[in-house]
Amino acid sequence: MAKDKISDKPFDLDVILKQLGPFGKYNIVNYALLLFPIYLAGMYSSIYVFEASDIDYRCEITQCEVINESLWLEYAIPRDKNDLSKCKRYQFTGNYSQSNVTCTQKDFEVVVEQCDKYVYSDEDSAVKDFDLGCQNWKRTLIGTIHNSGLFVSLPLTGMLSDRFGRKVALPIASLMNGIFGITRSFSTNYYMMIAMEFLEASLGAGAYSTAFVLAMEIVGPKGRVFGNTLINVLYVFGSMTLAGLAWWLQNWRKLLRILYFPALLVFSYLWILNESARWLLSKGRHEEAVEILKKASNMNKVHISDDSLSSLFKLGTEDPKSKEVANNEGKTESSFLQALKSSIIRKRVAVCSFLWITCTFVYYGLSINSVSLAGNKYINFMLVAFVEIPANFVCLYVLEKFGRKRTLTSTYLLSACFCVSLSLIRKDQKWLSLVIYLSGKFSITVAYSSVYIYVSEVFPTNVRQSLLAVCSALGRVGSTLAPLTPLLALYYDNLPAIFFASITVVASALVFTLPETINVPLPDTIEEAERQSKKEDNA
Repeated sequence: MAKDKISDKPFDLDVILKQLGPFGKYNIVNYALLLFPIYLAGMYSSIYVFEASDIDYRCEITQCEVINESLWLEYAIPRDKNDLSKCKRYQFTGNYSQSNVTCTQKDFEVVVEQCDKYVYSDEDSAVKDFDLGCQNWKRTLIGTIHNSGLFVSLPLTGMLSDRFGRKVALPIASLMNGIFGITRSFSTNYYMMIAMEFLEASLGAGAYSTAFVLAMEIVGPKGRVFGNTLINVLYVFGSMTLAGLAWWLQNWRKLLRILYFPALLVFSYLWILNESARWLLSKGRHEEAVEILKKASNMNKVHISDDSLSSLFKLGTEDPKSKEVANNEGKTESSFLQALKSSIIRKRVAVCSFLWITCTFVYYGLSINSVSLAGNKYINFMLVAFVEIPANFVCLYVLEKFGRKRTLTSTYLLSACFCVSLSLIRKDQKWLSLVIYLSGKFSITVAYSSVYIYVSEVFPTNVRQSLLAVCSALGRVGSTLAPLTPLLALYYDNLPAIFFASITVVASALVFTLPETINVPLPDTIEEAERQSKKEDNA
């Protein structure tokens, strides 16, 4: 919903889009095309959870493997809590020969040593294929490498989209997804896998943001809330489909090939997708924009007067964000730099970035750690994804009912309470643990959706897109660190949840430093944005 406001421009184009209707035949056809790569993005965003999932394994005891393990395993491997250790073994001191193999209790000393070889279960995972036993940092690094690619993909695809058009950027990004995703399925070693992981994310992850922007630009203001909801729902269905296919296939290489092949089909959008009329107008390509709008009016069976279309030739030739503002010394200074000179704006950038980091860190962290919950990891992942659908609908209601600040502080604190509660529940209370876990994900999803809206409302119009991009880019620090949180569970099972709770409490406190923006006009200038805080202080 915040993204809706970002795409608004002071053009009469919105009047024409309103005449076309929020969802006529033209909009439905184009939305159907755009929802497909968004659905795929829902699968690609967390695919590393299942391609490098943790599996069962134990030390290889070379001297005893030819004998039934039930006869000697208890003597050879120490226990870690209630389970046999994955990474340690007792020292073998017996006399070993191929003609006389015995493995009894007296053949092992109570001297614990680290394993150097492993025996893996029948489960399929990159952990098994690349012998990553007891190297959890390497396993979790796969997700971190994937999410670090977003630091490259967002600005790269954004520049490509702004310069050459949404219609060009989307197919190219999807093609990169398909090429590097399928290539990754043929990885012969760990380093090839993480290289392909980074390239696929850095060159292809921008397909989602491009499809989102184009989807917001082809409908009028009243259609954007519903359009945004459709996008969120399809993204969630993508995540659920990922877990379902992973459960069915039980083979990470086949999973990659099946999921990434459809991305190659999106390349055909170069010839079948319509460009954004809003983007064409901003580039001065008025004739092309008018042709697209005429096509839309014909498909929607709506008449648009020639006067309305001709007025577009006077618009879109100047982008207010690109203006240069003269300073007192006669030099020019960009609006972006002027905004950063304001201490109030700088503070908001810092606070909003931290709020974004908190949301991405906890949101992705809870999704990733869901496969470690008791019970079926695939069902758990699907439930944790599904809870986002009602959360997005609740977000729309509570923001208008209770305002931005109260909603954010409450949902951050609720998320913290639910995460802390996990450490107080006995392990045998599986269903209660799952319910509280889902409640924590529900709360942080509401907070995440609220942050999108709130951040867009506290920055002035002429730098809103730029400062939002800064906060979003810094927010990716959270999603980059989130895949590493399962390592915390090696020290204490509920340590990740406690960590999530701690950071959300801090974020909740920081919300109080921002102004309330419900029913407040969007600030158009730096001065108006600063007055938001001054009014709050005087209230």
